[in-house]
Amino acid sequence: MDGELFPRPPAEIAPGAVHIPGWLDEAAQLRLLEACRRWAKPPAGLRTVQMPSGGQMSVRTVCLGWHWFPYGYARTVVDGDGSPVKPFPRWLDALARDGVARAYGREAGPEEYDIALVNFYDGAARMGMHRDSDEKSDAPVVSLSLGDSCVFRLGNTSTRTRPWTDVELRSGDLFVFGGPSRQAYHGVPRTFPGTAPPGLGLTGRLNITLRVSGL
Repeated sequence: MDGELFPRPPAEIAPGAVHIPGWLDEAAQLRLLEACRRWAKPPAGLRTVQMPSGGQMSVRTVCLGWHWFPYGYARTVVDGDGSPVKPFPRWLDALARDGVARAYGREAGPEEYDIALVNFYDGAARMGMHRDSDEKSDAPVVSLSLGDSCVFRLGNTSTRTRPWTDVELRSGDLFVFGGPSRQAYHGVPRTFPGTAPPGLGLTGRLNITLRVSGL
């Protein structure tokens, strides 16, 4: 139970959307955090995303493999310093495939994972309801959480409004959504500052989202 009063069992939140609490142990979290700190450094480092409407996203983002910008992908940071995007390491593909296997009880498909979006949330950051629809592949999205806990909101495929389900994601949790939930709207309406595991040495929340581009 790892100190939990009540265990958090794996759960299918919606068809194709699976939450695996505590999938990454502390050592694995520390290794991933150290990698995120390297990736966040310039060039092609952590940036604030400007939306076409003129607003700014409250999270800060760094990309690997392909650079995401609203609403597409490029090989350079077209909306930032113009540098080539950082390479996507093969060990992240292996990690994503392990996550899919754990969530679904079967191996991932033949396509290689080749995109990582690393989003940093400070205490005030949020993520509005959106779909991951800029990829050309319907392979499952693999989401890993480090640091502060958050409310993750999984909605439906038709609208940003209800029905939706709220799930608490904590450091080390795995969330996979594919199949009928691949195009579901989702977001993070709030985080819980100060809830990161003390041994992690992280203030805030990191979300590492792994995708297959199909590009």
